Amino acid sequence: MSVCEVVKGLKPYQGGKPISELQREYGLKRVVKLASNENPLGVGQKTLEAMQKAVSEVDRYPDGNGFELKRAISNYLDVSADMITLGNGSNDILELIAKAYVCSSTDEVIFSEYAFVVYPLATQALGATAVVTKSKDFGHDLEAMLLAITDKTKLIFIANPNNPTGTLLSDEAVHAFLSRVPNSIAVVLDQAYFEYLDHADRAIGWLAEFENLIITRTFSKAYGLAGLRVGYCVSSEKIADYLNRIRQPFNVNHVAQVAAVAALGDQSHLVRSVIANNNGLKQLEQGFDKLGLSYIPSSANFISVKVDDSVKLYQQLLELGFIVRPVEMKNYLRVSIGTSREISDFLDALKSLL
Repeated sequence: MSVCEVVKGLKPYQGGKPISELQREYGLKRVVKLASNENPLGVGQKTLEAMQKAVSEVDRYPDGNGFELKRAISNYLDVSADMITLGNGSNDILELIAKAYVCSSTDEVIFSEYAFVVYPLATQALGATAVVTKSKDFGHDLEAMLLAITDKTKLIFIANPNNPTGTLLSDEAVHAFLSRVPNSIAVVLDQAYFEYLDHADRAIGWLAEFENLIITRTFSKAYGLAGLRVGYCVSSEKIADYLNRIRQPFNVNHVAQVAAVAALGDQSHLVRSVIANNNGLKQLEQGFDKLGLSYIPSSANFISVKVDDSVKLYQQLLELGFIVRPVEMKNYLRVSIGTSREISDFLDALKSLL
């Protein structure tokens, strides 16, 4: 039995190590997971109650068109529901977009060095050519990305804030970039961590100006629904129509749809989550400063810190019950924002190892 060559060359996506796995390996009672950029406050009470009610209805298929969730997002962002595509997490959306625009092995997809790992995975899975531009101050070099455009370029991925570095491009820089990209090339503005920013939502307004723009967002981070996998994108109605043609039916389950609607309606929990994140970020920065460690200033719910030997330190932290995330950048570890106690305990453990 033969398998496509591009599949043989793929490396599976590695998520953050599960808590239960570490407990089994080392016999630990308490494990602190700071690896997957999850919301340490968990799910809001209103959302939890909506989920519990929805569980009794799981014998029925979910709404394949996601009417209620699209309507909720539509009202929240003040866009047409026909501009929305729902996904099983934003990863699902990113793969849908790649499938829609990459048609042959000669097609090129541009993304930055030190960007979200799904971009190269989606590109390689389709047998397309990845064009990786060098980073600038650990973030996107937009000028380099513009210079990388050829007549074979079909798709460009930009994460803002960026994962795993947490760097942020200004709205002015992104808008100027979009104005210079040919309309024939789709540009994905991946805003998985948008809710943690403290400025107005300008990107949605750009959709009227740039017909090739696709904005992706998720309920996995600030809304605390990582385990339910709910993401979406907003684009022109034309693009949304194409994406919905190749989207799997029922790709967002019933409980997830109900939870996402409830989460959008509970803005007080979102505000608490953002405040907790800001406090946790400051706590980690101050802790790293005291330990003499350099880090990349972050606009998301994680921070990447530089150490002498990231592989060794990662393993040592695991043995003490702390899960962080090794990244592609040499000797950097990405640390998610946890509760105040989790961060304090992590910093104590880090200090003991250093």
